[in-house]
Amino acid sequence: MTPLLQVRDLTKRYGARLGCGDVSFDLYPGEVMGIVGESGSGKSTLLNCLAGHLAPDEGQVIFDTRAEGPVDTLRMSEPARRMLGRTDWAFVHQNARDGLRMGVSAGANVGERLMAVGARHYGDIREQAVDWLGRVEIAEDRVDDRPRAFSGGMQQRLQIARNLVTGPRLVFMDEPTGGLDVSVQARLLDLLRGLVREMGLSAIIVTHDLAVVRLLADRLMVMKSGAVVETGLTDQVLDDPQHGYTQLLVSSVLQV
Repeated sequence: MTPLLQVRDLTKRYGARLGCGDVSFDLYPGEVMGIVGESGSGKSTLLNCLAGHLAPDEGQVIFDTRAEGPVDTLRMSEPARRMLGRTDWAFVHQNARDGLRMGVSAGANVGERLMAVGARHYGDIREQAVDWLGRVEIAEDRVDDRPRAFSGGMQQRLQIARNLVTGPRLVFMDEPTGGLDVSVQARLLDLLRGLVREMGLSAIIVTHDLAVVRLLADRLMVMKSGAVVETGLTDQVLDDPQHGYTQLLVSSVLQV
């Protein structure tokens, strides 16, 4: 099977400080990769380099496109990369407001992504928007409400609907449950797990919460000071960590 994403020797520096260094891995269709580590470990830098939000200093990010097969996205034209971000890729921000347009309705937030890929029939767009709001547990009678009228958990679910409505194959998630109450987190995680399985999504999830990756991720990558120090199947890494840093991460959770 051809990997959906091939990452080779990805490196990003901030002056003398290493953001991430020589990161390489393959991600296969339908697979979820979790990236964990303390603040400053490099996990968000890596995610933003993968998603094209940051330009790395070295390396390749090769995506298996529908039209041309494997292509190094770092060498794509800007218009081609933007189109990839509207179709086969999606990015879920920790703060939902960063991924939503707060001045337009919930339905318009979902519909805009459809329009960005060529949808033009208002009735069809609204019907799909209502359908997706239902799939993320937002009532149909809220379709014309603006996101600022929603709770934090509802805003995050709306952002997920906006991202998934075009059927992407790869979703980047940056602390998708960060800042939410525990009960809201549990509901959101259950929703995400169902959507990932139902749609056969591949995903890369950055989080500091080991419970999130245990629930969602097939494989786990542990980062420290910009480097990957351990990787493997999620349960294997969490239940039998080999690296001293991973052992500290796991034990700190168990002691809470």
